[in-house]
This record gives sequence, structure tokens and C-alpha cells, in this order.
Amino acid sequence: MPRLLFLTLALAASASAQTTSLRGFVTDAANGQPVLGANVALWAPGAPEALRGAAADGDGFYAVPGLTPGRYVARATAIGYQTRIDTLDVRAGGTTWDVALTPATAELGTVTVQSERTAGSANVEAGFQRIRAEDIAIVPAPDVTGDLANYLVSLPGIVASGDRGGQLFVRGGDPSQNAVFLDGIPVFQPFHVLGFYSAFPADLLQNADVYAGGFDSRYGGVLSSVLDVTARPGNLRRVAASASVAPFVAAASVEGPIVRDRLSVLASARVSTVEALAAQYVSAPLPFSFGDVLGKVYFTPTATSRFSLTGLHTYDRGGIGLASGDRPDEMRYTNSAGGFRYLLLPSQSPLLAEISISYARYDAELGPSAEQAAVRPEVGVRSTSLARFTTDIDLTYLLRGLDLRYGLFLRRTFTSSELDELFQNLVTEREEVLEPGVYAQPTLRVGPLAVSPGFRYTFTEGRLEPRLRATLEVGPHRLSAAAGRYVQPVVGVSDRRDATSVFTAWTVAPEGAVPTADHAILGYRLRPVPWADVSVEGFYKRMTDLSVSEWTAFPRLTTRLQSADGEAYGADLRAEVRRGRAMVLVNYGLAYVTQTITDPRNEVLYGDEVFTFRPAHDRRHQASVVASVPIAGVTASVRWQFGSGLPFSRALGFDVFLPPDGSTDPTGEPGTPRVIYDRPFNAELPTYHRLDLSVDRDFVLRAGTLTVQGGLLNAYDRRNLFAFDVFTLERVDQLPVIPTLGLRFQTRQP
Repeated sequence: MPRLLFLTLALAASASAQTTSLRGFVTDAANGQPVLGANVALWAPGAPEALRGAAADGDGFYAVPGLTPGRYVARATAIGYQTRIDTLDVRAGGTTWDVALTPATAELGTVTVQSERTAGSANVEAGFQRIRAEDIAIVPAPDVTGDLANYLVSLPGIVASGDRGGQLFVRGGDPSQNAVFLDGIPVFQPFHVLGFYSAFPADLLQNADVYAGGFDSRYGGVLSSVLDVTARPGNLRRVAASASVAPFVAAASVEGPIVRDRLSVLASARVSTVEALAAQYVSAPLPFSFGDVLGKVYFTPTATSRFSLTGLHTYDRGGIGLASGDRPDEMRYTNSAGGFRYLLLPSQSPLLAEISISYARYDAELGPSAEQAAVRPEVGVRSTSLARFTTDIDLTYLLRGLDLRYGLFLRRTFTSSELDELFQNLVTEREEVLEPGVYAQPTLRVGPLAVSPGFRYTFTEGRLEPRLRATLEVGPHRLSAAAGRYVQPVVGVSDRRDATSVFTAWTVAPEGAVPTADHAILGYRLRPVPWADVSVEGFYKRMTDLSVSEWTAFPRLTTRLQSADGEAYGADLRAEVRRGRAMVLVNYGLAYVTQTITDPRNEVLYGDEVFTFRPAHDRRHQASVVASVPIAGVTASVRWQFGSGLPFSRALGFDVFLPPDGSTDPTGEPGTPRVIYDRPFNAELPTYHRLDLSVDRDFVLRAGTLTVQGGLLNAYDRRNLFAFDVFTLERVDQLPVIPTLGLRFQTRQP
């Protein structure tokens, strides 16, 4: 394999020696930040049509390779910016053209901007969707700034645990099978205990890339999905600040240059106000406390390099609703993550190099609250931690019609768990796994067809994961497809007996039985007019050697694992219409998810060694409608969501187990309680549906802009189930109808 990479590089170097390239960075002239999606096109002087073009990525970087040295007319365009046109002499060996685009403001007169949308709910490409801050802003939320989590739960194929719990299931996968990154740094549980919020407020996002499956070779170590978030750099030209308060959260941020045009800083902090504000006028208990702190330093040492340093810390504490008997009620967890990223554009070569190093740690605990512990000190605590060091070297060689991306990675992961519960001795496990490897993902473009075959190879166990993505775009039509194999050596184990489960114990998969998934996706998108998209996408996922907690009638969670196989398939339908500032989204998802366990003990329990069941996240039907319309100076937004009932395991009764070896005296010892279950996941919870409304307006003041938002969550007060105790039949509902009022102030930039 190293010989293949060397040969490919040699051929690429030979080809590039015969041509030249234009490359550089596109930035915003007002704040120095990258302009994602900006288009750069080249003409020969006097030619009627563009010869070649390229789009800027999340760093604002673009490259137009395969050029003959000579004079060209270059044009840079982006939505909301004035067009920039220059005449350039492109030399042999490459030429750099850095572009600062001026925002199109009212003072510049009437500006008409028309461009293809690169984001949006219906602009999906074989499981891939790009999300921007403006997409998040149109969804009603309890906070005036908006949050990525609140947008994600509106998408088909993503099943949420509800208003609380912070769990997302993507196309049949478990939450532990999702990978989330912030500037390349893994964040293991970025979703807060109150389901509206993540560690990623909308006003800090540059973009978020969502892969619901079929992700390429850059990503690995998970079976289900990838969420790759990029935080925007701080303002390189001016100091800016904002502050907001709402019934659920208060936030503040500040950004600005340390060295103008070279070095900037961005800092943000949020803290929940649920117990102080919302709980004062809502009849239901709201035992939630959470917050997050994010910081980013951005540095441009030279015209051809970029450096960023990002840090994040989150904390959560919240009651999950079930506190009866011996069951713990409170979930507590923290994330701490940090890392740096260095981007280099070497001279005299169409090569982009990226080096990143990061460390992340997640600690979680499920146990009694302080009040419960004082009454029942014998109730045990479940705890787990997951830590990872990551080093990545990514190289992208840009040639005419070919982008060759390849790299090296090294990950070292540590897991530990302590499961100390009633009726169980303390069980402690600590494990680690080392994953060195390489990947390659070339993209070949021939006319309207782009094909991207790739692979990911891990040396530890000699695992090869082939990948493939392809698109064909002709006029308003786009066909897309993706396929690949994915493995996950570090797994999360949940208590499958609970009707809802928010605690996951992390451990290393058994040797020789590493979970594997094969993905296949086929999609079609139609853009009949520039302001509308319609898409349909079918998916199939086959999973083998899934690590699931051993099914037991004892009231305890164990990290003793059973192996299961799984299957998930279905279809997502999306439609999006945008006219000016008005927007309507309609989404529908259909999914079928099953898992199968083969075990001789199943014949005693179920009459057959092979037992197939629907897991707890198998939501058959899912729909949402989102609309946002400007009316008389305000923006009104509405969202309605529907989800069919989720499966759960019904309990029929209880008995007491006495060891047959006579070690227990039945006259003086009560024995160990056991639960008599019906067949697992043979019952279904009620359907879920909810209506959210919001209205907001901006007031321009001398010192800045004040935004006022009013809203209504769960407007018709639907009693949606969150948790159900199969032992006591106690139910806990999602949030009731809640009125909200949020204020946000942003300073005026000089």
C-alpha cells in the first residue's frame, strides 16, 4: 500500500510539472474570516466563457489546477458579496491570488445576488448535508441565538430521545456509533441534557457537515454517522461582543483582533437558567443544569498558512425522571477537549497540507441526586469515562480533474467503567486500544461525473475499509451514491431493559468480534427552479458483531457483552422552498431496524436459538414541517414534528433467585430479585408530536442591535412520553407547553 501511494504521488508530480495552478484564500473584507463556498472562475482574455473554476472550502481555500501559464481574467463571487475581478499572470510553478470580498450592504445601492445553494435540508448528497448558521436560525427555539441540536432533530433519519437526555440515533445506529468533531477534535457527548441544546450555538458556527452514512475515508472508528463542526474564527478587524438571556439559557461572547489581520480570539460561555427562570412558571419539574465554554485562537502567520487552537468544556446535570425504588435518577457528565490545527500551502506545488493534534475526555455518572443519596445511601452509581489522543496528517494534491486526498492517523483510546449498583458487587474495567493507519480518497471528475473511491487501513488488526462516493449532475438533476465498510473498536453499552436509557458505558470490543457495518445509499435531487429543492434517498445498512449488553433478568447493567447482527433500511423524502427570506421545509423519514442475537439460551427463553427484535430506537415513521415568513417587520417561524411509537420491553412480574448450591439461607436471606420479562421490545410507546412557534424582531440602536424573541414550545400541550418505568408503570413526560421570551444584544461594529 505505501508503494501504491508513492507511485500515485510520483505520477501526480509528473503531471503537475507540465502545468501550473492558481490558488489562495477568499476572506471577508469586513472581518477577515473565510468565505465558505465562494466561487473563483478564470477566463482567457476575450473568451466568452470560463475555462476553469473552483469553490472555496471551510478555510476559504481554493485551487484551480491544470492551467497553462499565461494571462487570465479571474472573478471571485459569493452570496452577499460584491464581485471581484482581476487580470492575473499565472506563472509556471503556481500563482497565489488571495481575495478579500466586500459585503454587499444597503449603502452600496441595489445588489442582486443569485447563486446555487450549497446548504439546505433538501440539498443532500448520498447522506451528506451541509448546515450553516442561517439554516438553524429559521427553526423555532427557546433561545434567541438558536442551536445546532434544535435543527438536527428536524431532519429525517435522526431520532431523538426527546426534550431531555441528549441522545441522537441516526439511521438505525446507536448514539455511541456517532462521531462528532469540533475543528477536528472529537467530542463524545456534545448534546446537553436538555435536548434543545448542544455545545454548538448557531452564532459560533461557520458550518456543520452531517454524514448520515456513507462517509469517506477521512473518518473512521464509528458505524453510523459523522457530524463535523467548524467554529468560525474570531473577527480579525474589529472587536465585537454579544449577550443574550432566555428562560433556558444565558450566553455571552466576545471576539476581536489581537494583531489586526493576523491574530484573533473568540470566546463564548453559556449557562442554563432553567431552574432560575423557566421552573418558576412551569408546573412540571425541570431539574436541569448545564453549560459550556468555547474558545478559539486563529492565526495567519503567512499568506499561505493558517493556525488555530480550539478548546471546549461542557457540563451537565439533570434528572431523567425515574427515581422510584432503587433506581437512580440523576445523570451527570462533562466533556473536556482541546487541540490545534495547522494548514500549510507549500510554494511551487498544488498541495494542501493539514496537521492536527487533539485530546478529548468524557466522564459520565448515573446515580442518586444529593437528596436521594441522603435517604438511600446504598443505591449504587454507574460511572464511565472515555479519553482519546489523536494525531492526523492530511494531504490534498490538486490536479486537473483529480483531487488526491490521503493521510496518516494515530489514535490511542482509553476506557474505564465502574458499575456499582444495588444487588451487584462493584465491577471495574479499564482498557485501551491503539489505532495507527493510513487512508486515501481520490476524487476524479469527468464532465458532470465525480467518482471518489477510497480506503482506510488500520495496522493494529490489519483492517481494510473500502469506501466509494459518486455524483452525476446534469442540469437540475443530481444522482448520488455511496457505499463502504466501517468498523468500531471502541463501543458503548446501554441498558436495553429500560424504556429509555441515557447512560452508556464505554468499553473495547471483544477481540475477533469488532462491530462492522456495510452502508449503501442511493439518492436523487431535483432543482426545478433556483429557489426549490426536492430529494429522495434510500439507504441500507447491514451490521455484524454488534456489542450489546448481555440480556439478564437481574436488575443491573453489565459490560458482559453479547454479539448481535443488525439491519436498517428505509428512505428519506425532503422538499425545500425559499423565496427571499420566506422558507418552507417538509421532511419525511421511513425506517425499519432489526437486531438478531443467536444464543443457545434463547431456545429456553423464546423457543429458538435465533431471536430477532426491534431495538428501542426503531421509529418507523417520522415527519416534520418547518416554515419561516417575514411579516410586518418581524420573522414568524413554526415547526411541527411527528414520530411513531418506539419499542420497549414489557415486564410481566417478579420472582426471587436462590443459588442452587445452597450458599443462601432462604430462612434469613431474601435472595436476589429477578424480573419476568415478556419477549424483548414487544410493546410500543405512544406516538410523539409537537408544535413550536416563535416570533422575533431586530431593533437597531446607536450602540448595537437588540433582538427580541417570543415563542411557545409544545403549543397545544401534547403529553409526550419521555421515560416509562416498566417495573412500577410510572411515566415521565416531555416538557409541557412553555412560553418563552428571549433578548439578545450585539454591539455595533465600528
